[in-house]
Amino acid sequence: MTSFLDRALGRVRLGGWLAFAAPLLAVAFAALITSAVLLIAGHRPVAAFSALVEYGSAPRTMAVIVNTATQYYIAALAVAIGFRMNLFNIGVDGQYRLAAVVAAGVGGAALLPGVLNLLLVILVAVVVGALWSAIAGVLKVVRGVSEVISTIMLNAIATGLGSWLLINHLGVVTGNEMATRPIPEGSRMPGLSLIPGADLPVTGFLVLAVALGIAYHVLLSRTRFGFELRATGQSLTAAVASGVDVKKMVIAAMTVSGAVAGLIGMVELLSGSYRYSNNFPAGLGFTGIAIALLGRNHPVGMALGALLWSFLDNSSDALQLLDISKEIVAIMQGVTVLSVIIAYELVHRYQVVAGQRRVGKELSASGAEDAAAGTGALAR
Repeated sequence: MTSFLDRALGRVRLGGWLAFAAPLLAVAFAALITSAVLLIAGHRPVAAFSALVEYGSAPRTMAVIVNTATQYYIAALAVAIGFRMNLFNIGVDGQYRLAAVVAAGVGGAALLPGVLNLLLVILVAVVVGALWSAIAGVLKVVRGVSEVISTIMLNAIATGLGSWLLINHLGVVTGNEMATRPIPEGSRMPGLSLIPGADLPVTGFLVLAVALGIAYHVLLSRTRFGFELRATGQSLTAAVASGVDVKKMVIAAMTVSGAVAGLIGMVELLSGSYRYSNNFPAGLGFTGIAIALLGRNHPVGMALGALLWSFLDNSSDALQLLDISKEIVAIMQGVTVLSVIIAYELVHRYQVVAGQRRVGKELSASGAEDAAAGTGALAR
């Protein structure tokens, strides 16, 4: 019995070490590929990486990295909720941008005073994101439309609808650009002085992002809703046989994903620009997809992936001082995601094969023991 437990614990430890080592090896491999590209382009890899680290370790840059990573992390959480149910919510980008323009219009109108207006802006963003994402869920349930197709189309519609709202209803001309009225100073998210020496505060949405990560883990791992969501994603037929209302779960998962997506733009709106214009950050939803894949939908893994991605994005300016194209960072990011996916797939296949071999050995040993017992019985 003791030897069996030792073997089992050893396998668990091996699997855990493999899962932990896979992303580290993938990042190392990405750095190796990037070094090769730099050498081919006639640059020194050590100098490039040193410039990235030196620039990224400056206090102000560190604050910018944390603020950007907060946006990336919320985007990754929104995508991961769908991923856990095998739903590909590629419409996160349109959901947060439409939510941002509506919330900015409401916030700029100052319907409520101070903090109440801040809470109203966040609530409006959550509701708009949830309702816009729920459309794709309803289309999938009622008409069988793939959420990939519907969310891509909804992204285009959201972009056009947001521009129409900005130009015709919510925007005012400020200088040479059209933008919503600024959020009143008393309704802005306060910053946090977490990084010594930085003249830029860390966004208060960092606290919300941490709370969202904890809520994500508890929701999926400790609640019936999370169990049904994961069960539906792993086996649709098994979930139906267990009495899970799959149609209801599809709509619920898309709605929750959109609600979280609505918060992505709030980091910029309430801690940065304080208004929505045509220069509002775009593409954060697609970055969230990459980070969700990089972190394997795990809240801690996605947090680390968001910090790495933000570090590379915000430190890339230092490469221009060495006459190195910033696009080298995009190469490293792409290779990192691809390498992590391949590494985890290899680990998964190894674990499956190892499990099959283990079961085969245990069955063989059990058969041998039964045969020995039968022979002994006949001898008696």
